[in-house]
Amino acid sequence: MSILKRLHYFYFIFWILLFFLLFSPLYFIFTKHPKYYTTLNKLRALNAFLCTAIAGVFFKFDFQKELDSSQTYIYCANHTSNLDIVLFCLLAKGRFHFMGKEELIKNPVLGMFFRTIDIAVSRESKISAFRAFKRAGENLEKGMSLIIFPEGKIDDQYPPVLHEFKNGPFRLAIEKSIPIVPVSSINVWKLMWDDGFKHGTRPGIGNIYIHEPISTRTLGVESAEDLRKEVFNKINSKLQR
Repeated sequence: MSILKRLHYFYFIFWILLFFLLFSPLYFIFTKHPKYYTTLNKLRALNAFLCTAIAGVFFKFDFQKELDSSQTYIYCANHTSNLDIVLFCLLAKGRFHFMGKEELIKNPVLGMFFRTIDIAVSRESKISAFRAFKRAGENLEKGMSLIIFPEGKIDDQYPPVLHEFKNGPFRLAIEKSIPIVPVSSINVWKLMWDDGFKHGTRPGIGNIYIHEPISTRTLGVESAEDLRKEVFNKINSKLQR
């Protein structure tokens, strides 16, 4: 790793922590009740833009078809970087929430959200997964879009490759008749892989391809496997290097 990437990593982390501290009083207020979640997400988007822009990191969103801002979606994306959370704060609109690994509850920046608006799930516990998807389903019924990374984690392989998806989000999409939006995060790992510590970070433009939403309205739960494969193939089609 070059010294410039190492220096940029510490510079980037400094601004992430500083902006979080500046925003944290507002976060404390707006995480108190779901009626504030739309405002909370606008704050998260502003925070995301400021800390990335000052570090020279930007995102280019390429839409196959424009999304309906009034529609509730399940966003499914490949997961290669902590920046994936940041970019979805900029991409998603209105009331949305994330589902992520249980360890994020203890994260100094993300923990506040995963104890309130977002959903933490243990990869090792079927009971935890059941409770997490039950809560996600209830939130979807209330009009809160869900952002999920169906690989379940950032893999240890570098450069990253797309790994098999978990079934949960696809069954949920069918059961709740919520359209799925496949999202290909094409090169964000080059700006920051995982948390950035091992390979450093660098400024640049992250290219994101948002595929046309897939309707689940006419599907039965027996189609979950086919839906999983379809979403996997769509995401992977933009990742071939």
